[in-house]
Amino acid sequence: MSRDDNSVSRRRLLKHSGAAGAVGLAGLAGCTDEGGDGGDGGDGGDGGDGGDGGDGGDGGDYPSLGNYPIEGDTATFGFNVPQSGPYSSEGEDELRAYELAVKHLNNGGGWVDEWDDLSGDGVLGYEIDYVEGDTATDASTADESASRMVQRDGVIMFSGGSSSAVAIAQQGVAQREKVMFMNCLTHSNDTTGKDCVRYGFREMFNAYMTGQALTPVVTDEYGDDLEFYQLYADYSWGQTQQASMKKFFEEAGWSQVDSVATPLDTSDFSSYLSEAQSSGADALFLNHYGLDGANSLTDAIDAGIDEDMEIVMPLYNRPMAEAASGAIDGIYGTIAWDSQIDNGPSNSFAEVFGEEYDGRSPSGPAQLAYAQTLQYAAAAERAGTFYPPEVIRELEGYEYDNIGMGEETMRACDHQAQRAIPVVRGLPESDQQGGNYFEIVNITSREDVGYACDEGPAAECELGDYGDE
Repeated sequence: MSRDDNSVSRRRLLKHSGAAGAVGLAGLAGCTDEGGDGGDGGDGGDGGDGGDGGDGGDGGDYPSLGNYPIEGDTATFGFNVPQSGPYSSEGEDELRAYELAVKHLNNGGGWVDEWDDLSGDGVLGYEIDYVEGDTATDASTADESASRMVQRDGVIMFSGGSSSAVAIAQQGVAQREKVMFMNCLTHSNDTTGKDCVRYGFREMFNAYMTGQALTPVVTDEYGDDLEFYQLYADYSWGQTQQASMKKFFEEAGWSQVDSVATPLDTSDFSSYLSEAQSSGADALFLNHYGLDGANSLTDAIDAGIDEDMEIVMPLYNRPMAEAASGAIDGIYGTIAWDSQIDNGPSNSFAEVFGEEYDGRSPSGPAQLAYAQTLQYAAAAERAGTFYPPEVIRELEGYEYDNIGMGEETMRACDHQAQRAIPVVRGLPESDQQGGNYFEIVNITSREDVGYACDEGPAAECELGDYGDE
């Protein structure tokens, strides 16, 4: 069963007409009841709040599926992040945010106090606990760890990422086991393209959208007829990132000289950079991330390549910029989110994160981790049950503006958030203070990026079944 992006379940209409900081249910005219909500039986003993009965009141008339129903009075989440490998700095910050989200779900604080869907007293009457895993920035390790969380620990939801190959592997586990996976950091087009699944959702924008946001800024700065050379990480993300940069920059009038793959976890990029420098290209795109990104950019600046070529780092984050230090000066890229974005949700998240972690400024990956955990919990509350198909349907086509990036839609056709994208330029080392590493050049609106459900990566997406057909 498919639902178009404007369809809203009957339960959502009944329960959410005045909903939380979230959500203007724009475009309700013409919305239809698809009959997929299983009637009103999923609202628990006392209706919209999930009831006061027994094990938290999730007593809807649903069959067993995945790890539903939950036994006891504790619901367990799984957080599967890179605690080792080249993306471990991102994983550490994600884990900080996941732990903070659980604390707030159980005790109040942060966005939990600001979202009407959440109580600060657990979820659906259940206390939230969690287990951790280490993906080691490796897809097969992530698959094993996620499977263990599902089969041994009984998680009702799991989240994580940093490498798109790792996220895609975990999505496969989610669809197979019928346990929801809330993608954290994953930027490959394939995550919500050819490898999309019904049981996975992504808040992070993708490489295609980075190309759309970055191209006008960079071509306005450097000209509209340059030749460029690309180095890219040789796995799902890097492959789709370089393809997206080629597409949009060539459409803008640039031309590609060459595109060369580099292995993940490369420590010395000097030989690759030497070939790029001798290519005669005007610009160099470094499609690397995490420690690899910090290393490739630092090696490029140390080799003086910036004197001969314009350098672009399409995807940044704070830990990566911190590791690269002064090498980021003047280098353009995109980021998931930054604490200097000045609005209510951004400011409150940065404040509570800093209070919890000794003044530390949260990164974009941390914001994604916190947001995805709370989005799942809020969807379960709206559904009145942890039964996965009902939670999924609450997220499909959901509109919200409560995580600091303006109005967004979690699209139903591919489970990709349609959202704004910050374009940034790295600051000189002397200006890198208080956790700020970037100047925000533009926040590209969601109207200026994206693609229809039958275009771009979405054209290859087949979500699969809900499990209750």
